[in-house]
Amino acid sequence: MLNGFKDFILRGNVISMAIGLAVGSAFTAVVTGFSKAFITPLIGLATGSVGDFSEASFTVGKTVFPYGLAIAAAIAFVITAAVLYFLIVVPMTKIQEKFAKEEAKDPKSEKRDCPRCFTEIPAIASRCAHCTSEVEPTVPTGLEKIPAAR
Repeated sequence: MLNGFKDFILRGNVISMAIGLAVGSAFTAVVTGFSKAFITPLIGLATGSVGDFSEASFTVGKTVFPYGLAIAAAIAFVITAAVLYFLIVVPMTKIQEKFAKEEAKDPKSEKRDCPRCFTEIPAIASRCAHCTSEVEPTVPTGLEKIPAAR
């Protein structure tokens, strides 16, 4: 039982996820600090409130509604999402597209349907793995360059 738990914890994706969560929480603290230090005072100046607008609130009876805190949290979220999108998602998408193009050039990765049973087979296959019928390869295998035996 403990060996299974040890295997689970030491798997690469669990450790990567833990590191990602730690970095994400640290990054959130940085963005929240930046937002509180620079963005909210600028918006406070623009709206006419003194200093930090996150202290803005209104009162109904004895209940205080600090709507400035919600606005500050929303701004921190938008900044975090924008930075993550432009610094992580966009570059990773470009890298994945580059690798997908390189993979598509590999003739072994191309697929086609068997003309008899319509099972997906590799394009370079000369026999269907499902129905065992012979098929013509659609991608050159390089074998046509070898002279036939006499």
